Amino acid sequence: MDNIIIFGAGNVLFSDEGFGVHFVNYLENNYSFPVNVKIFDAGTLGIMAMHVIEEADYLFIVDVVDVDGKPGEMRIYDKDDIILDRIPTKMSPHQIGLQEVLLLSEIRGRLPKVVKLFGVIPENIEAGTTLSNSLEEKLPILAELLFKEIKKIT
Repeated sequence: MDNIIIFGAGNVLFSDEGFGVHFVNYLENNYSFPVNVKIFDAGTLGIMAMHVIEEADYLFIVDVVDVDGKPGEMRIYDKDDIILDRIPTKMSPHQIGLQEVLLLSEIRGRLPKVVKLFGVIPENIEAGTTLSNSLEEKLPILAELLFKEIKKIT
């Protein structure tokens, strides 16, 4: 059975910057997944989360992305977009950490066979512990999208 990891990244002290962490908490409170699906609150661990990433066959990263568009718009990036630096702009402040970890995992021969980043454009990244309304509304929408992705695999 393939290991599937939902990896929520972000800093919950900066409002929408914590979207990935809020998302995995939302999943834990509202969904049940098969035993091979792990939900991981990565916060801002970066390289300290390498062991979790390398356990995955399928890695779904949820984070904010710093790209043009309206707050709450979602973007999906595949492994090659991240590894080959095809993303046209910096993602969140911990992008460098995630990209480096994925590159190191690739060098070590332990990169998951599927990596997808589900990014959401933030509205507010100032100090605060709650999400803006535009991102709060995306929690159930992204959850359903991700749930459908996982159903295809399992």
